[in-house]
Amino acid sequence: MLHRLPVNKVIALLVSANPYARNLYFCAMHDIEPYFQWRDAYIASEDQRSPLYGRDYDEFYYTNAIYNYYIHPQWDEIGSPTLYIKIIYVDYELHYAIIEMIGEWNDCITNDIMTLRREITDLMQNEGINKFMLVCENVLNYHAADDNAYYEEWHDEVSDNEGWVAIINPLKHVSDEMYGYGLNHYVHLLTDSPWRGRKPRALLKWAEQQIFSQNLLRVG
Repeated sequence: MLHRLPVNKVIALLVSANPYARNLYFCAMHDIEPYFQWRDAYIASEDQRSPLYGRDYDEFYYTNAIYNYYIHPQWDEIGSPTLYIKIIYVDYELHYAIIEMIGEWNDCITNDIMTLRREITDLMQNEGINKFMLVCENVLNYHAADDNAYYEEWHDEVSDNEGWVAIINPLKHVSDEMYGYGLNHYVHLLTDSPWRGRKPRALLKWAEQQIFSQNLLRVG
């Protein structure tokens, strides 16, 4: 069964079973590309309204790394030493964005949520985006801060415009950590999305069904 899965899925399963296997994951990161099946419809570096507009990529020269392990050059750095992203789809008419992420999400030491917000999502909100789907299949660990102020602020801002933030397909131990620190009061933690191979709007529809029919967010 495992031989039929892509490398990131195999390693994610191993890490979920044994979080100490993260070195295996890091060694394979240079082969893990951002999802590219929607590039015919959207490319962030060519979108003048995107915070990543104008970025250049070298397919053959690896420069970005996490803990000295190189990652694929198509990932975008945002100012965090361990967390990288790719804006893989944006729809300004329906006000939603899909962002894929890789690495370790560390709010405790490097305040990655602040970096993500100030460098990326705040700028996208200024362009009318109020629904954010963060695909976290390749986020290996989550380290919480002392409080969830940035998440609460984000929730309040997007909900004022009938928006929301959803974390899609986190690894089980990552999801458990996020639940343990109460992130589910401000963002939706959604698992088991079969989003690959589908259209972006299908993921939006699936997320909205999960959010509104199952009432997953518990505020307060």
